[in-house]
This record gives sequence, structure tokens and C-alpha cells, in this order.
Amino acid sequence: MLDAELARWPVTAAVGVTDATSVLAVAGPADRPFRWASVTKLLTATAILVSAEEGTLDLDSAAGPPGSTLRHLLAHASGLARDDDRVLAAPGTRRLYSNRGIEVAAQMLEQAAGMPFGDYLDEGVLQPLGMTATRLDGSPASGGCGPLKDLLRLGGELLAPTLLSGPALAAATSVAFPHLDGILPGFGYQHPNDWGLGFEIRDGKNPHWTGATNSAATFGHFGLSGAFLWVDPVAGLSCAGVAGDDFGPWAATAWPALSDVVLAEYRRP
Repeated sequence: MLDAELARWPVTAAVGVTDATSVLAVAGPADRPFRWASVTKLLTATAILVSAEEGTLDLDSAAGPPGSTLRHLLAHASGLARDDDRVLAAPGTRRLYSNRGIEVAAQMLEQAAGMPFGDYLDEGVLQPLGMTATRLDGSPASGGCGPLKDLLRLGGELLAPTLLSGPALAAATSVAFPHLDGILPGFGYQHPNDWGLGFEIRDGKNPHWTGATNSAATFGHFGLSGAFLWVDPVAGLSCAGVAGDDFGPWAATAWPALSDVVLAEYRRP
């Protein structure tokens, strides 16, 4: 089933589906490393949330522009510009997608933990989850690289967390700073543009990169590199993909179609 869907894609890619306990299906080169781009934000958010549960960081500590907190940075609500330190809005007033905000959040963890962020990520997230082929090569917002098999491990973790408590993950995948409008990259203006703490939330967004049958509770991220990961807690499924070509019209068509096929085939009763 996945092979048939993948055969329609005009790019080299790998896709897979997992539930909370096992990988259900894979198509394409699952062991080959691909760039993850902004899917990296899921790793960075998980590392920061782990550090908050350990007491290394406080999500409500001041961070970024005046009036902003670490929570604002993770939720793209700090007012920081996409890729620099310009402040474009007051904290908590707009959903401004910001790579820079995620980088500032990672720098806070680096300072609080007294170690490079990449080392904390490796020791606190990648190694415990067995994501041994994944590495951070550059920005904590976009520098991840790894194979599909590792991305599926992350999907399984987000369905049944072991690094975070259930309540902590539930809070992080609920809407932070509700009712904020903004642009979802690649899919235009959204009213509202809901986000959790590092996790994009589907809710009623239209258009969207997940399927028409994904639940409103679906969360995850996609990247300019052609990678994506969504987790649908209602369906009990996670779906991931990596690609050798950047996001474009092909992905905006292929990903939702794949998602609906996956949910029709593998959704639990």
C-alpha cells in the first residue's frame, strides 16, 4: 500500500507508519539519511521539555524579546522575526514562525545545562530513543539529518512517551497562546494558526499538509527538505516521510493523500 503511494511521488523518498509499540509499514530506503530541516524542531522541543521536567529550565523564564518567555519562543509567539533578532510584534499577539526563536531557546538550554546543545540532545533524546543514526549538523531549528527509521522511533515515542511524562507531552501538544493568527509556511494564512510548544497542531487549518481525515488533535512538523512527521493520538498512529527533494507542490498534494490512505488502512478500531 505504501509502495503504491510512493510510486506516484516524483521524488526519491521513504515513508513509514508506526503505532505506539511497533513499525507497521515502510516503503523506500528506510536506512538512508536525509535532511530533516524544520522537523528538527520536534527534537529540539523534546530536549527542552525534558530539561524542564528535570528542573534545568523553567518554561516561564524570561527569554527573547522583552515580555517574552521560553514558552513564547517554543510556540512561535515571541514576536521574533523568522531568521534574525528583529522584533516584529509584541509577545503573545501574533503567531510569527521563527527559526531564530527556536535557536534562542536552544541557547538557553545550553547555558543552563553547561554543555553544547548538540551534546544534550544526543544524551537526553537521541541515545535513549535509539536514534543512533541521527545527528544535528547546524541550527537546532533546521540542522537535523537522519534516516526514516529514526524518525519513526520519534513518532512512536510521541505516541507513548518515555522521556516525558504523559501530562507534560499533553500540555506541549495543546494550543499555547490560543486564538493567534499567522502564516503556516507553505500553506498560507491561518485563522487561527494553532501551535503547541514546538509542535504544530492541525486543529481546523485549511489547507494543511496532513489528511482530511486526520483528527484535529494531530500534531507534528514538516520541513523544507521534504521531511515530515505527524502524530494522530486519536487514531493511535504516526506517519513520517523523508525525501531527496525540497518541499513543493508535489508535497502539498502527496502528503495529504498519503495521510488519508494511512488512516484508512491502519487506524485502530
